[in-house]
Amino acid sequence: MTNEPMGRPPNGEHPERADVPLMPHATEYTGRYVVLLDQRETERGLDALRSSAGIASVERVRGTEVSGAAELLQRPDVSVLFDELGAAVVEVQPDQRHTLVTTAQTEPTIIAAEPERMVYASVITEAQRTLTGFFPTYRSDEDEVDRHTRAELASSLGPAWDEESVTWGLQAIRANFSTLSGRGVKVAVLDTGVATQHTDLTGCLEETASFVPGASVEDGNGHGTHCIGTVAGPAKPEHAPRYGVAGEARILAGKVLNDRGRGTDGQILAGIAWAVAHGARVISMSLGAPVAPGELFPQTYENVFRRALHRRPGTVTITAAGNESRRPGFVAPVGRPANCPSALAVAALGKELATAFFSCGAINGEGGEVNIAAPGVDVFSAAPDGSYQTLSGTSMATPHAAGVLALIAQAHPESSTADLRARLLSGAYPLPLPATDAGAGLLQAP
Repeated sequence: MTNEPMGRPPNGEHPERADVPLMPHATEYTGRYVVLLDQRETERGLDALRSSAGIASVERVRGTEVSGAAELLQRPDVSVLFDELGAAVVEVQPDQRHTLVTTAQTEPTIIAAEPERMVYASVITEAQRTLTGFFPTYRSDEDEVDRHTRAELASSLGPAWDEESVTWGLQAIRANFSTLSGRGVKVAVLDTGVATQHTDLTGCLEETASFVPGASVEDGNGHGTHCIGTVAGPAKPEHAPRYGVAGEARILAGKVLNDRGRGTDGQILAGIAWAVAHGARVISMSLGAPVAPGELFPQTYENVFRRALHRRPGTVTITAAGNESRRPGFVAPVGRPANCPSALAVAALGKELATAFFSCGAINGEGGEVNIAAPGVDVFSAAPDGSYQTLSGTSMATPHAAGVLALIAQAHPESSTADLRARLLSGAYPLPLPATDAGAGLLQAP
């Protein structure tokens, strides 16, 4: 099975895979293909591609073998097979791409073949750096009102938040009322890396790995550090309000995007394989690429997510819905890979608990829905160099949900993937917004 269009960069060459500025709404291809194989007969599928399309020699990579994976993905003379996922990133000469597609359509052991795309971390506003934060919270008496009453009060108060001690996002999702901390739950954040020396984050880092050629896991962008801070920043930061949902979660920080916030499908797949191999209960991906109205979800990502869940039961993949809308005039469809049915897509809300102007909506069919909404405007969190910054985007909403999943997984350690998803969605507070924009409603901590 193949999804078109075929990627054809000028002269069949790879584009700059790292440092080309992103044009708005652009779709960029690397010139390679991502091929999903029947895991019972991977060699038969690869042999068919070797004999018909002359794909480059195949190197096998396991999730626990991170050393060298990034460099292999960059080499033009090598195709890379992620053993546990049954997915390969293959190099093929430009004049053999049509043959590869034809072979994929006729060979039963090849389930899907899609052009490898570039993937992005997209931020809506310029970062606002600060050493401390002063922010807008509704206050309610835990002894007198229940969870939904507090959420209703928050909705009615809108922007009247007091963020001196807790960020507005944590208050909106009730993380500051939860007795859970995410203790011991592994959350993989696949992003631009992490500031490993940030004093707020050093204690939560379980493992780190980089899948970007020539780069360490250190975050030269800030996006990944911000997301990790939202998931697992400390309950009592020394120089800032509380901004982390699950302060005792264990973070697997995978750098799959470079310091300009750009990566490839292959790097994302490498990060997923690594996260699964290291026992992640939650895989958080504040990244993606835009899709066109009517475009199907990517078969490769969908099947990889399913296979990851099969190998690690009880794991949930949560993704950013995308930032391409310009409401009220234009609503863009949920991007990829958030549009996969096996992933949860998170929309962004502003402080008034309305859909953020940039947040993508459920325009396309199966898998293109929004599952839940979370704070994603003016979100305060950690930044490289030990400071803090305020960012906006569905990228900022997603780690709120990842943190809440860590709390749920702590409370229900034996829960299946379906159970965790159901608990997350059933706990949402209904908002007066269309489900196409906010899914089940406002994320709520247990």
